[in-house]
Amino acid sequence: MLEWYEAVDALKPRMVRIATPVGTGSGFLLPWQSKSGLCAVATAAHVVDHAFYWEQPIRLDQVETGNSVLIRQEQRAIFSNALLDTAVIVFERGAISQPDGNLEFVPEEKYLRVGNEVGWLGFPAITPSLCFFSGRISAWRQDEKAYLIDGVAINGVSGGVVFALDIDKPRVVGVVSAYVPNRATGEVLPGLAIARDVSYLHQQATNFASLDEARSAQSIPEPPVAQAVESEIPSTPTRAG
Repeated sequence: MLEWYEAVDALKPRMVRIATPVGTGSGFLLPWQSKSGLCAVATAAHVVDHAFYWEQPIRLDQVETGNSVLIRQEQRAIFSNALLDTAVIVFERGAISQPDGNLEFVPEEKYLRVGNEVGWLGFPAITPSLCFFSGRISAWRQDEKAYLIDGVAINGVSGGVVFALDIDKPRVVGVVSAYVPNRATGEVLPGLAIARDVSYLHQQATNFASLDEARSAQSIPEPPVAQAVESEIPSTPTRAG
């Protein structure tokens, strides 16, 4: 069975820090084999919703390689689902290096059972370093395509990859979305992290012939939501990025 440090090493080249005029988050390169020179980064919808709506630039820093690219509104297409808090940024590769090899995902319409251990990677606002976290799945919310995980997800980690260990490679489980602290007693106590599953990413696995084609198919930008409310989850989530 793969070790956690081996999974981290395998995923590091795919991780990017995302910066917009209003904040930072995390994302990861999807395994697109595009003949048109396009690549795609998965993240949480709330990380990019403000820049998407207001047509602002987005900077991607590929920390492992030291590469960085500023993507303006006309240089990208964004596919976003606010309800699932998942988004995909499509752009011309440029300075970003596409890692070799494939990236395995949990199959569509499948999910990990409660009790499984998962890890996640992201760029917390408190450090420039890529950080690893882990915890066990506490619950699965079918209506929201969300895992509740016994672990932390602090500012900047939203959009990071959530993964499980397979025999010889990591398997992508979802995207970091938010953190729900426990405020039942009035104090802020440890709570649960929320991760969205990969269902929306499966839907966006499209090989566009050009950026113009991708832009013509992109989502319609919606006004950013200042703070989302998770139905039936017993506290208002704190966005992790």
